[in-house]
Amino acid sequence: MFSSSPSDTSEAAPRRAVLREVAFLRLWSGTTASGLATWALPFVLGLAVLDRSLSAAGLGLGLAARTVGFLAAVPVSGVLADRYSRRKVVFWSGLAAAVAAPVIALGLRWSVPLMAVAAAVAGAGQGACRPAFQALTAEVVDEPRRQQANAAITLAVRITTLVAPAVTALLATVLDTHALLLGIGLLWLVAALLPPAGTRTTETGQARVAFFTEFADGVREARRHPWFLAGLGALTAVIATGYSATGVVLPLVSRDRYGSEAVLAGATTAYVVGALTGALIVARWRPRAQGWAALAGLATYGFAPLSLLLPVHPVVVMAAYVVAGVGIELFNVPWFTAIQREVEPGKLARVSSLDFLLSYGLAPLGLALIAPAIDTFGTAAVLGACAVVCFLAPAAAAIVPSVRAFSRGPTTDG
Repeated sequence: MFSSSPSDTSEAAPRRAVLREVAFLRLWSGTTASGLATWALPFVLGLAVLDRSLSAAGLGLGLAARTVGFLAAVPVSGVLADRYSRRKVVFWSGLAAAVAAPVIALGLRWSVPLMAVAAAVAGAGQGACRPAFQALTAEVVDEPRRQQANAAITLAVRITTLVAPAVTALLATVLDTHALLLGIGLLWLVAALLPPAGTRTTETGQARVAFFTEFADGVREARRHPWFLAGLGALTAVIATGYSATGVVLPLVSRDRYGSEAVLAGATTAYVVGALTGALIVARWRPRAQGWAALAGLATYGFAPLSLLLPVHPVVVMAAYVVAGVGIELFNVPWFTAIQREVEPGKLARVSSLDFLLSYGLAPLGLALIAPAIDTFGTAAVLGACAVVCFLAPAAAAIVPSVRAFSRGPTTDG
C-alpha cells in the first residue's frame, strides 16, 4: 500500500523535469532559503565576535542555545506535522525563526541572555521545519520524481554552502552584524511564506491522543522498517565519528602538520564540491541495489579521517574529502527518497524527525567527546577508530536483508 519497487518506479518515471513544476519551485526556493538562513546564523555571530559586539563566551552560549532549541523542536514538529497541515508547520516554524533574528540583533546590543533565548527560538524554528519540509516534499512531488526533487534540494543547499561565505563576507564590508541578522530574518520569512500547500488533508473530528502516544506511534512505524533502523544506525555512527574528525581534528592537522589554514579551507571546499558532484550523479542514477549503493557511498566518509591519519600530500587530503562529499550525497538522496516512499504518509514527519534527531542531533555529542578522547588516547588512535567506524557501520547495516533496496517490499502489513 505504501511502498513500491524502486526499479519499477524509476522506469515509469515521467520525462517532465520536476524543476519545471511551479509548486516544487516554490518548495525548493523555501527550503533553500531556510538552509541559507540556518547556515548564516553561526557565521554572522562569528562576525559579531570579530567586531567585538559579542564575546567568545557569548558566541558559545548562543550556539549552544540554538542547538538546544533545535533538539527540542524536532520531535514536537514531527508530531504536529503529522497531526496538522505540514504547510502550516513550515509557516509557523519559519515565522518563529524570522522573528527571532531581529531579537538576536537587539540582544547583541543590549543583553546576551536575550540573544541566547532568541537563538534558542531560531534553533527551534530550524528544527521544526526539517521534518515538515521532508513530509511536504512527499505531498508536492509524485513518487517517481522524488529522487530528482531531493537531489535538486540538496544541490541547492550545497551550492549555498559553497558561495555563501564569500557573499556574506562581501556584505559584511558594507553592512554591520545587525543588518545581516535582519537579512537572516527575511530569509526565514521567505521560507515561511513561499512553499505551496500540500495535498494531504487532516481528519477533522478525530479524537487527539497525548503527544507521547503519537510520538510512540511514529517510533513503532520506524520499527516496521528494518532497513530504516539499520541505515539510521550507520548514519548516526558516521556523523558522530567522521564529522567529528572533520570538525575538530582537521583544523589541528592543517595547522600542525601542514603549517597553514590552506588544507582546512581546501578540504572543506573539496567536500562541498564532491557533494555537488554526488547530487548531480544521484539525480539520475538508479542502481538496482539502491540501499547497498547508498551505504557504500556513506562508507566513503572513512577516507576523510584516514587521510588525516597518514602523512600524505595535501592534495591527497583534498581528494579524500571530494570522495567523502560524493559519497554522502549518494547516501542522502536515496535515503530521503526511500523514507518518503516507504513510510506510511500519516506518520512520515514523525519518522523523519527521528532521522534528524538521532543522526544530526547527536552530532554535538561526538564533537564534545572527540577532544577528550584525543587527550586520552592520542590523535592517531582516535582517527583510526573514526575511520574504522565509518567503514564498518555501513557494512554492518548492509547485512539486514531489506537494506538492499531500502524497502520492505510490496507488503505493508505487520
